[in-house]
Amino acid sequence: EAGVDDFLAEATPEAKLKLIREHQAAGRLVAMTGDGTNDAPALAQADIGVAMNSGTQAAKEAGNMVDLDSNPTKLIEIVETGKQMLMTRGSLTTFSVANDVAKYFAIIPAAFVGTYPQLGALNVMALASPSSAILSAVIFNALVIVFLIPLALKGVRYRAVGAAVLLRRNLLIYGLGGVIVPFIGIKLIDLAIAAMGLA
Repeated sequence: EAGVDDFLAEATPEAKLKLIREHQAAGRLVAMTGDGTNDAPALAQADIGVAMNSGTQAAKEAGNMVDLDSNPTKLIEIVETGKQMLMTRGSLTTFSVANDVAKYFAIIPAAFVGTYPQLGALNVMALASPSSAILSAVIFNALVIVFLIPLALKGVRYRAVGAAVLLRRNLLIYGLGGVIVPFIGIKLIDLAIAAMGLA
């Protein structure tokens, strides 16, 4: 249930270190929890070293993080929260990169068509004017931030699937969404700006 394949209790510092190195040599990700000076070498060697706050200073300095509650039963929750944070960051990054690429592809031809008439062929959105294109992009940026804040605060729910599946899902949902949303949003804002005669 916890996903723990093996453990070693009441061992010498050398035995702990040896076991961690063996698992790392086999390509495994190793976590270690400890609270004593004898745990410090193993905490430092492990991929994830969690020292208990009630432990020695040596253990706290050797670990990657300190469990302030000194409650190792919360480690599974910590791992799940970390995975959710990574998923959320990856999703937002995918959306942002795709969004920026689409946004610049949408507004650069319209913004510079007066200086470089050849860019007119790339103005697939037929934005009203260069100033309207820039104003639409600025307004779109302000609006998209408002819509992304709840996603950033709530996070993307973690599901235990393979990395390839997660990548495909992120690219499909957030990448494709990041490409499509700016075209629709900027065009609608441009139509509103042109209708109101603001640019």
